[in-house]
Amino acid sequence: MNVPFLDLGAAYRELKTEIDSAIQRVLDSGWYILGPEVEAFEAEWAAYCEADHAVGLANGLDALILALRALDIGSGDEVIVPSNTYIATWLAVTAVGARPVPVEPDPATHNIDPARIADAITPATRALLPVHLYGQPADLDPLLALARQHGLPVIEDAAQAHGARYKGRRIGALGDVVCWSFYPGKNLGALGDGGAVTTNCPDLADRIRVLRNYGSRVKYKNEVLGENSRLDPIQAAVLRVKLPHLDAWTDRRRAIAGAYAEGLRDTELILPHVPEWADPVWHLYVVRSPDRDGLQQRLTAAGVGTLIHYPIPPHMQAAYARLGLAPEALPLARDLAGEVLSLPMGPQLLLADAVRVAANV
Repeated sequence: MNVPFLDLGAAYRELKTEIDSAIQRVLDSGWYILGPEVEAFEAEWAAYCEADHAVGLANGLDALILALRALDIGSGDEVIVPSNTYIATWLAVTAVGARPVPVEPDPATHNIDPARIADAITPATRALLPVHLYGQPADLDPLLALARQHGLPVIEDAAQAHGARYKGRRIGALGDVVCWSFYPGKNLGALGDGGAVTTNCPDLADRIRVLRNYGSRVKYKNEVLGENSRLDPIQAAVLRVKLPHLDAWTDRRRAIAGAYAEGLRDTELILPHVPEWADPVWHLYVVRSPDRDGLQQRLTAAGVGTLIHYPIPPHMQAAYARLGLAPEALPLARDLAGEVLSLPMGPQLLLADAVRVAANV
């Protein structure tokens, strides 16, 4: 077998003619920063996400940082984050001078457990930052109710959840602001870095537009201390080509997830759990095994590509040693990091190969 974890080249080849034409259109336009291509994608992405506004940014981390800045969160503030997530979620909080306060996940879904959040709220808490991990929505309603009770904004990290639905509602504007990554490996991926925020709040959208462009609406007139974080027009053009295919690609991912569920149901692995209210988009298909490393080694030897999302939780990274959190302080995140394994997943993966992967597992 030779089944890579993800074949990005196949995604390009499927739409090569359209993508090449879109890139050439931008090159011919002579407009290489912001402009009509970015504005068109912003409108199309907002409509897809069932949101009123979208703002294109340079990457997903910047989306989180600028969302926090637009909400005036900074030094001395606390932001509640999942203990089980990619470190970028925490890095954004640290970047604005605030402190990440980790909350453990629901062991079944690996997403932040709303029942644990209330105990983490202090007078310094300024926002809740849930992550829709692996492409499955976090349980938002109890989280939003808690946020309203305490007067806190909700910033959603949806970097892995393009097109996901929660109780029939598209992820895109259920919280105050939703942050997206278009990193090439995402369900909607560019050919380089890219990001965005979506929101129903015009003031937040406006603040983020100003912040992304040096704090300026008019050239050489700077209202605030901004940054340079603008979605590239070439990447916007590529995303515009891919967006109409996103739902069909998601259906392919669902078929692969179904093949895995069927092929692995009689194993001792812990398979993904999908609550009845969730409509995931299967950015990743993550299984758990106490012999994860041995399983990964044997699959590698059999020609099956796998990855670990994520091998070291943020609280155990050297970058966050200053928080003084021992590994056992967040045992669920620690244990998941030692057991999770992501199987090959992507819309260009052949269903027959997914069946063969399951058989090898």
